[in-house]
Amino acid sequence: MSKLTEYARNELDRLMSNNDDGMQSLMNQNILDLIEMFSEQGHSGFSASYLIHALQRLMKWKPLQPLTGEDDEWNECGYTRESGATVFQNKRCSSVFKDVLPDGTWTAHDIDSVVCSDNGGITWFSGGTTKQWMEDITFPYLPPVEPKRVYIEYTEEVPVGFTGDKFDIITDDEDRIKTLYEKKRKEFDDN
Repeated sequence: MSKLTEYARNELDRLMSNNDDGMQSLMNQNILDLIEMFSEQGHSGFSASYLIHALQRLMKWKPLQPLTGEDDEWNECGYTRESGATVFQNKRCSSVFKDVLPDGTWTAHDIDSVVCSDNGGITWFSGGTTKQWMEDITFPYLPPVEPKRVYIEYTEEVPVGFTGDKFDIITDDEDRIKTLYEKKRKEFDDN
């Protein structure tokens, strides 16, 4: 058994001490199988880093090279009534969309590039089709493996499970994030 496999087994055993369900046991075995295969391949520091980087991108359905934005990368998937735009989805990265207006102008966005939390980081939501949480992108574009995290605090009362239009972005205010987290954690625990 390699040192990496032994290390992984010890860490995974710690998970099992807090969680004895069958799913965790199955996941632990799957993880160990992958680590054993990786260990048997004998990678150096450089090749191990290269492999981990490529695997991380591929297993999260992210391309290894930047998207070009060329016509052959897109499938038509719908239209937008309000603007009359034809909507295209990227074949290489399904979270990337392009809206082409009738006059030929277009904008592209990645619905997975930003996630928001309105409760101090307890839960996260993505923009999905809500334009206020999407950033326009340009090509070439390499989608990030991890999204940008944005913390918001509503400046109006919003029912639990809903989003509002009036908020402050508080990403750079650690004290405000902590206060919001504690407030929302208490609300969740009280319910």
